[in-house]
Amino acid sequence: MEDDAPVIYGLEFQARAVTAQTAETDAIRFLVGTQSLKFDNQIHIIDFDDENNIINKNVLLHQAGEIWHIGASPADKAVLTTCYNKTSDSRVVSCAAVWRMPSDWETGSHESPDDSAHNPQTLELLCHLDDSAHGNTACVLWEPMGDGKRLISLADNHALLWDLQESSTQATVSSTATLEGKGQLKFTSGKWSPHHNCSQLATANDTAIRGWDLRTMSQIYCIENAHGQLVRDLDFNPNRQYYLASCGDDCKVKFWDVRNVQEPVKTLEEHSHWVWSVRYNHSHDQLVLTASSDSRLILSNMVSISSEPFGHLVDDEELSEGEDNHQEDKGKEPLKDSVVSTYEEHEDSVYAAEWSSADPWLFASLSYDGRLVINRVPRALKYRILL
Repeated sequence: MEDDAPVIYGLEFQARAVTAQTAETDAIRFLVGTQSLKFDNQIHIIDFDDENNIINKNVLLHQAGEIWHIGASPADKAVLTTCYNKTSDSRVVSCAAVWRMPSDWETGSHESPDDSAHNPQTLELLCHLDDSAHGNTACVLWEPMGDGKRLISLADNHALLWDLQESSTQATVSSTATLEGKGQLKFTSGKWSPHHNCSQLATANDTAIRGWDLRTMSQIYCIENAHGQLVRDLDFNPNRQYYLASCGDDCKVKFWDVRNVQEPVKTLEEHSHWVWSVRYNHSHDQLVLTASSDSRLILSNMVSISSEPFGHLVDDEELSEGEDNHQEDKGKEPLKDSVVSTYEEHEDSVYAAEWSSADPWLFASLSYDGRLVINRVPRALKYRILL
């Protein structure tokens, strides 16, 4: 059973921001943002044709500045957010904005792929998400599975909940939360939970992870020293509402049950440098991707803490009741966790990895030298999970 070879696409600029086009569930499509100080920055729309194993691209101009973070609307394929740096009064400011792709972006790419690179179209600015009073924006999060009307931006030590109106051309802050404590506290990243009716947010600052209730904008849990060094990224298990993954500069990936934050449920120590990104597969939560500045991407099978620890679906209540009620599972150990694959197609720090929103077995990773690699879950594991 031969696995497909990875497909590699090179951008001519450095890059660290990638997202799947969340609202697109048919075509396999990723959006990549560049980081160039000398030239106009770009957003590359990458379409992957999995039948022929080839990439089609379309390039849009993002003249506002170098892109540090990119997010796609869950409801409208043409709408996205970027966090970017710009220079104003000889100092660098981190801003955020909501953009719309030109109306013909979907049709433009395939007839003559070279045209879009030579005469790229420009993104249309819908609105800024900048609140100068609240400092530099680190990332913008769309409400998961939402109607594309609610966003959260993390700016310095503020979490701002925005409402988009007038076809996303106006954004107003509906509520805010502030990180309080000694020193200059700053959010580094965050994740909006898809559970609890989308009313919870997890954020990282320094070595701590905090949970917030968005209805009251108050803190609901805090994991003080979640990692030995800076926490870089977070992700929620899509199928188990209390489970959260984190990664950081201590080279570790940790899995938490937020009902008991004294100890992680599991810790992975497979990387040899900072871990920048952790992502649960959207359907099969035992599959976890991690990307690191050791230039490697690792796919792990974390089956023991997944929603299918015995190879079939078990809900949270059954798991917490212990094994007593499980006649058929008595004496049956949960399947073993393992590293499935280590991908070494990158030669520079891998800053981001994302699962496709259209194909649960496919993912993309991006390294700083502008190399985007598309890979698939090994077939043997795919069939073991499915059958």
